[in-house]
Amino acid sequence: MVVQAATHLEPVFEPVIEKAGFRLVRLRMMGGASRTLQVMAERPDGSMDVEGCAQLSHAILDFIEREDPIEGEYEIEVSSPGIDRPLTRLIDFTRWSGHEARIELHAAVPTPAGERKRFRALLMGTDGQDVLIRSDNSDIRFPFRAIANAKLVLTDRLINEDLKARKGRSTAQARAGAESKTTAQARAGAESKNLPRED
Repeated sequence: MVVQAATHLEPVFEPVIEKAGFRLVRLRMMGGASRTLQVMAERPDGSMDVEGCAQLSHAILDFIEREDPIEGEYEIEVSSPGIDRPLTRLIDFTRWSGHEARIELHAAVPTPAGERKRFRALLMGTDGQDVLIRSDNSDIRFPFRAIANAKLVLTDRLINEDLKARKGRSTAQARAGAESKTTAQARAGAESKNLPRED
């Protein structure tokens, strides 16, 4: 299967995705004769569920029917980044600092152990446009643009952080639901007080 980055299409689709209330993570065109546009996205809080994927699919399909931005036939696939998500933006390397990642560069860079282009390393954040990592007890830096692929490694720490974030979102949603219910009940109570009395 041929997989191509579709960065040239990001300016076309990103406004549509953001208008629908989501954030683009990665856009890829997959396949040869039968093509699939893979849209990986999430909500601003980092969550994404089946309902969100369906909602975004409808928004993108409506846009494609109106604008026809890509020639030829293709299918749309909307997915969530998952826990071991790809790191596609410079800010990702700051957000996930302290976690492990697999990184592949376009070309080898010098390290104390010799030139390398593939790493399983601890993310140490960023400095300007450079990404900082720690691999084999050595601190290494390279420009963000030098990265071909990067993805978080599934570790116990990453899983625990994801579970904690999900629990926090569920608690916040439950609290918001309870508050809106209380507000609605209070409004209904006030309205019933103001109703004219039947004699």
